[in-house]
Amino acid sequence: MKFFKVLLIAGVAALSLTSCNDWLDVNNDPNTPTSADASLNARCVYMQHYSIAAYMIPSSNTAYYCGQLATYTGGQQTAAMNWNLGGSNRANNAQQWFLVPVGGNLPDLYNQAMEQGAYHYAAMACYFKAFGFMNLADLFGECPFDEALGDATNPKYNTGKEVFMGCIDLIDEAIELFQKAQDPAVTPLSAGDMWNGGDTQKWVKLCYMLKARWLNHLSKKANGSYKDGKYDQTEILACLDKAMKSNADNTVVMHEDNNSSTLDHEGWQEPVDYSALYSCIGMNNNRMFVSKCFYDNLTNFDGKGIEDPRADKFIPWCRSTWSEETPSEVKWSEDGLWRRSLGVDLNSNIISNGGPYPSLFNKDTQGWYCDTKNTERLGDTIYVQGQSGSTGYGGGKDMLMRKSAGQDGSALSGVFWTRPTSPTVVGSYAECCFIKAEVLFNQGKKAEAFAAYKAGIKAHIDYVNDICKMWVAGDASLTDIPSFTPMKQADIDNYLNNAIGTAGDLTLAKIMTQKQFAVFFTTEMWLDMRRYDYDPSVFMGWHKPFMYENTASYWTYCPQGKYPRRWNQASYEKDYNSANLTDIASQIPGALDLPVGANGKWYLSDQICTLPVWWDSTQE
Repeated sequence: MKFFKVLLIAGVAALSLTSCNDWLDVNNDPNTPTSADASLNARCVYMQHYSIAAYMIPSSNTAYYCGQLATYTGGQQTAAMNWNLGGSNRANNAQQWFLVPVGGNLPDLYNQAMEQGAYHYAAMACYFKAFGFMNLADLFGECPFDEALGDATNPKYNTGKEVFMGCIDLIDEAIELFQKAQDPAVTPLSAGDMWNGGDTQKWVKLCYMLKARWLNHLSKKANGSYKDGKYDQTEILACLDKAMKSNADNTVVMHEDNNSSTLDHEGWQEPVDYSALYSCIGMNNNRMFVSKCFYDNLTNFDGKGIEDPRADKFIPWCRSTWSEETPSEVKWSEDGLWRRSLGVDLNSNIISNGGPYPSLFNKDTQGWYCDTKNTERLGDTIYVQGQSGSTGYGGGKDMLMRKSAGQDGSALSGVFWTRPTSPTVVGSYAECCFIKAEVLFNQGKKAEAFAAYKAGIKAHIDYVNDICKMWVAGDASLTDIPSFTPMKQADIDNYLNNAIGTAGDLTLAKIMTQKQFAVFFTTEMWLDMRRYDYDPSVFMGWHKPFMYENTASYWTYCPQGKYPRRWNQASYEKDYNSANLTDIASQIPGALDLPVGANGKWYLSDQICTLPVWWDSTQE
C-alpha cells in the first residue's frame, strides 16, 4: 500500500517519544528524528495500522469463546474454545499494541493538529483514543484512562463506567471535529487516511455507528439517558439514522499480499500489509476448523433446508477425490475436485479424544490421511482446516495453501476472513441493520425489525460477494473453486425470500445468530454472548463446550453456572501497577467477593475471568 512507505518514518518518531524532555532540546541532533518531526499524516497511517491490529489480534482469540470454531493447536485459542480460562487470552498483545504505538502518539497528534487547525486529524486522535480504550474496557473491565497517556509511570485505574463514558465523549468530539471546516493550507486528511481516503462523511457515519454499537452494549442497564449510563434506545436509533446507509458507506481496511519490506517493528517483525487475522490464524497450522453449530446454522438455518450462499465461503474446502468411504453428507464441487469440511461437534467428546486430528497429504497415493494410531480419529479427514496460502509472504503461486509442497492435490482453500488479503471491517451497514433489528424487536416492532434484519443479511451477503469478485478478478484460476466463486443471484434471492423467515416468525435468536455471521472474528461476537448471558435460546444451536462440562480442572477458573466475562490483566499491569489495581477493587461490584486464596489479590483470583465488566451488569 502506498501509505505504508511513511509508516517507518512515523515509527521512528513514536519510538522517540520517551526521550522528549525539555533538556534534550538544548542540543538536538538533526540526524535523529524526534516526536516533533513526525507529520500528522505519517502519524495517522502508523496509528491506523496498529489500531486495527490491537483490535483484531484479540479478536483472533475471543471468537473461540463463542462455540463457532474449533482448533487442534493448544495455546490461547484452544483454551478459549474449551473455556479453560487459566490461559485463554492475548492480554499483553491487546494492551501493548494499542498503548505503545497508538496511545504514545495520541497527545501529539491531537495537540499538533489543533494548533495547526487540522481538525480532521484531531478528530482521528479522538477516534483512536475512543476505539482503543473502549476495546480495553470491553476486554479487561477497568484500565488506566485519565492518567494513561500522561507522565505517570504507574497510572491510576479508572472504573469501566468512567472509561465507557469518556469514550462516548471522545466519539462525540470526533463527530464534531470531522464536520468542522479545515484550513485548506494544512495537510488534508486524505494524505494520512488509508481507510476512507480522507472522506470525512464516511468517518462521521463510522463514528455514529460506533456510538450506536457502544450504547447498545448497555442493554442490561435500566432505560434512560445514555448520559447517565442508562440504556438509551432512542439515542441508539438516532445514531443509526446518521450512520451507514449502504455498503458504500462501510469503513473497510484493504490488505495486500506483497511481502513488503516495511515490517511491524512494534510486534512480530512481519510485513504490515496483510491481514492481522492471517498472521494469527490463517498462516498457522490447525488453528481453525468450523464447529457443527456454525456449520448447521449456515447449511440449514432455522430448519428450512436452504443453504446460506455464504456457506461455501465460510467453510473450508480441500482438493480431494471421491471414494465409496466418503460420508454422504460431505459436499463436493460441481467438477468433483473439491471437498467441503464438515463441522466439529464441540458438544461431543471429540476434543477430549484427540480430535479433530489434522490431515496430512500422501503425495504417492494423492490422498488425505490422519497419521495416528487412534482408530477413532482416522476418519477426521472429513474436517478441513482453514489454513490459507499466500503469494507474497508465503511465496505461493496463488492464494491456496498446499500441505505438501508442489502438490496441487494437497490444496486448501482457506476461509473468507483469514487470508492475507481478507479485508478488515471496522464498521459496516450490515452491523447497523442488526443493531436496529435488535432494538426494534425488543420494542415489539416486529415488522420494522424484520425489515432491518433482512437488510442486514442482504448487505453482508453482497459485501462477501463483492470481495469474492475482487479475488477472482485478480486471479482467474480461482474462479471455479467454491470458496472463491461469486454467489449466484438466484441462490441469494432464494435464501432471502425463503430461508430467513418472516416478520411473523421473527425471533431474537434469528437476529443475533445472523449478526454473528456479519461480525465474525471480532470481539463483538463475544460481547453479544456476554450481553445475553450465553443464552442458548438467543444463539441458535449453541451449547457450553463438552470439554468444559466434563473437565473439573477448568471449573477452578470458571465454576459451573458462571461464564467467561473478561480477560485477566496483562502481566506487566499485575507486576508493576499492582497498587492501583488493588485500589480500584472497592469500586468494582463483586471484585472483593472473588476467592483469592493465598495470594490475597482480587486480580490474581483464579475466577477473575468470570467477573462481569461494567456494561455486562445491572450496576449503576
